[in-house]
Amino acid sequence: MQKCENCKSPFSWRKIYKSLSWFYKPIECDNCGTKHKITMFSRSTVAAISTLPIWIVFYFLSPFNNGYVNIGIGAIISIVGVLLAPYIVQYKEKGEEL
Repeated sequence: MQKCENCKSPFSWRKIYKSLSWFYKPIECDNCGTKHKITMFSRSTVAAISTLPIWIVFYFLSPFNNGYVNIGIGAIISIVGVLLAPYIVQYKEKGEEL
């Protein structure tokens, strides 16, 4: 889990997830007040893990003949990916080069 670069205080899963769901809103450390912004690579990663599974299952793997079932399986995989995203994303202090 990501920690504050200034005081090493860990961010909560909820705080990171809330930041992701509000269009990558910067996170402010509860301990020291330092603002952190998501990196561009992490933005791309979140977009990929939330959309690619649906397309891969639907167009390439297609384990079932029913398109709705394929989309459902892809959606379940995407939801798992989105729930794991707070463990994957990286934040940098707002003043640093992203």
